Parts: sequence; structure tokens; C-alpha cells
Amino acid sequence: MLVESPPEQRAETAPAPPNRRAIRVLGLLVSVVILVLVAVASIAVGAKELSLEQVWHGLFEESGTYGDVVVADRLSRTVLGVLVGAALGLAGAVLQALTRNPLADPGLLGINAGASAAVVSAITFFGVTSLSGYVWFAFCGAAAVGALVWFLGGSRGATPVRLALAGTAISAALYGYLQAIMILDDAALGRMRFWTVGSLATGNDSTIKQVLPFLLAGFVLALALARPLNAMAMGDDTAKALGANLNRTRALSMLAATVLCGAATAACGPIMFVGLMVPHVVRSFTGPDLRWILPYAAVLSPVLLLGADVLGRIVARPAELQVGIVTAILGGPVFIYLVRRRRTAQL
Repeated sequence: MLVESPPEQRAETAPAPPNRRAIRVLGLLVSVVILVLVAVASIAVGAKELSLEQVWHGLFEESGTYGDVVVADRLSRTVLGVLVGAALGLAGAVLQALTRNPLADPGLLGINAGASAAVVSAITFFGVTSLSGYVWFAFCGAAAVGALVWFLGGSRGATPVRLALAGTAISAALYGYLQAIMILDDAALGRMRFWTVGSLATGNDSTIKQVLPFLLAGFVLALALARPLNAMAMGDDTAKALGANLNRTRALSMLAATVLCGAATAACGPIMFVGLMVPHVVRSFTGPDLRWILPYAAVLSPVLLLGADVLGRIVARPAELQVGIVTAILGGPVFIYLVRRRRTAQL
């Protein structure tokens, strides 16, 4: 006669479910490998194709040949793409958690608009023409707008809705100012035309050195906010019960997003949709835990940005299509799809 095992025993003898943590770690390692491959493609692909042997020679056995010079130029561009992509991805993930809106992006709080308006003002009123000048004006503009949004949103009493509304209002006003200045000043229009579309083509060692300290500080701060933002996702009352300081977390989240977006926009111009698409896609397979969303976003956002940059060089060869245009073309349909899917899920 067969005797059925008690439920406890059956649970112990049943095959263990896959280790979710191990799967996430493996996925992150695979993402890093993909990033390395895309980075190699970014160095090899351009108006002049380079073989893997030439890339290797240019990276590790520099001798001053034409190929070595091309590799050196593209290496700076690729490094900048990795840094800026990671910054936009982390900023997007932090802002989506802060505003509790999975369709939020780094432009939601007006930071991109602040950087753009500052650069236009620098060109028009101060005669700044070099990228080194743009960087500091753009960063200061982003920081000023971030602080203004925090103040208008209620500072210590800020809520996700107030921050989003304040950012939207300031963005509209600043973009109106930007368009007015560019229409009235033909010289500013000519100099701004290239910067405003977003491009990695200006990437060089000087640009990287200027924005690197800010990006590193933003990376550390954003990653450190994973646990308190996780607590806030469960609601303000639950977060307080878990010991989270809501005002401090919101202020630091604003600071992290401002530093990351400001430095990225200063270096490359406003690049849209990277901070929206990647964190949203990552969340679909990591779940809502920001301890995993943030590292994945920091790795996969550069994959998207460098991939778009390589695509822009291929489709318009021997010229190139700026990466900001490519991400906008790719991001528009994706954004519509995400909105429609979210609306359908709510029906």
C-alpha cells in the first residue's frame, strides 16, 4: 500500500528552483561581454573600416601609423560613449524610482533643458565657442535647474508629482527661451546646430577628463541609493517604518540625476530616450529591485548608445548620422509601444 508523503517532506524532496541570484549575475556578466563587443565594433567601424588586427595593434602596439591614429580617436569616442551611456541609464533608473513613473527619463526634471539653455546663453552673450567652455556652462545650467525644480517641488515636502510638474513647466519655459535666442542670433544657431542633436563625435581626452570626476561621483551616489529607493517604492509610510529618510533620499536622488545628466549633456549634448528605454527594459527581467536595475542599466545603456553611434556611421557612410538622431528615431516607436502596453495593462 502506498503512503503519501507529508507536504513538508515533499517540499524538501522537490527539485530546487533555479537560483535567481545566480541567473542575474550570469546575465550581468553576459551584458558586460556584449558591451565589450559593441565597444570593439565602435573602434573598428567608421568611414574607414579597420580589421581586428589593426584595432589590436592600435590599442597595444602603437607605432604612429594612420590606423593607430584612427584607433586612438575612436577609442576616446568609445570611452566617452560608455561613460555617457552609463550616466544616462543610471539617471533614468533613479528618476523612474524617484517619481514612481516607469516612463520617466532624465529630461523629466528639466535638467537637459537647463544645460541647453546655459550653452545657448554662453554662445550668445559670452562668445564661448570651445567645447571646454560648453562643458562648464552646461553643467552649471543643469545644476541650477535641478536645484530650482527641487525648490519649486516643495524641497523637504517634495513629492514625485510635484517634482514632475515643476520639471515639465521649467523645461517648457527654457526650451521657449532657447528657440527665441537661436532665431534671433544666426551665429548662435550655426554653432548650436551640431551640439543640440547630441553627438559623440566631439569626444576626446580633454572632454573625458573634464566630466569624469562628476560622472564618477554620480555613479557612486546613484548606486548607493538603491536600498533607500527600494524602500520608498513600497510607499512613504512603509519606507518610514523601515527607517528610510524620505527627504534625504529624494534630495540625494535629485543630486545624483543632476550630476549625471548635467555632465553627460555637457559632454555630448542632449541625447534622448536612452535613460527611458534601458531601465524600463531591464526592469522587465530583473524585477523592481534597484540593486539589480542600476548595475544592469549602467552596462546596457552604453550598449544602446554605442550601437546607435555605430549604426549612424554605417547608414550615412562616408558621412555619419549623429547618435542623438538615431536614438530619437529608435526611441520614438519604442516609447509609443511602452505607453500603449502600459495603457492596455491598466484596462
